[in-house]
Amino acid sequence: MKKLVLLSVLVALAACDETPPAAPEVGAAPAPTNDNLRLVGGYRSEDDWCQLTGETAFTIDFLDHTAELVSCPTGSAAAQSLVDETGAVQVAETGGYTVYTIQRE
Repeated sequence: MKKLVLLSVLVALAACDETPPAAPEVGAAPAPTNDNLRLVGGYRSEDDWCQLTGETAFTIDFLDHTAELVSCPTGSAAAQSLVDETGAVQVAETGGYTVYTIQRE
């Protein structure tokens, strides 16, 4: 019986040492998941999940002086709203992001 009580105490103490996982920050933009993209900053606002995208070896063929390159998390509501609002055209996908080109006016 003493061993059972001791075991119960040890299990309870071990459970107390565990740190609960941190809750994700509401509205926080996802971190880049690869080195193919150079995400410069939010495209429509500072906290936009769709990010203005700079030049890398991966993006160089998509850059154009008449358009902006923007990357959004693939399948996100932010990506859909970007297409709906700007007429963005998809040019690539990489590491969980979809890359779009948007013509400058």
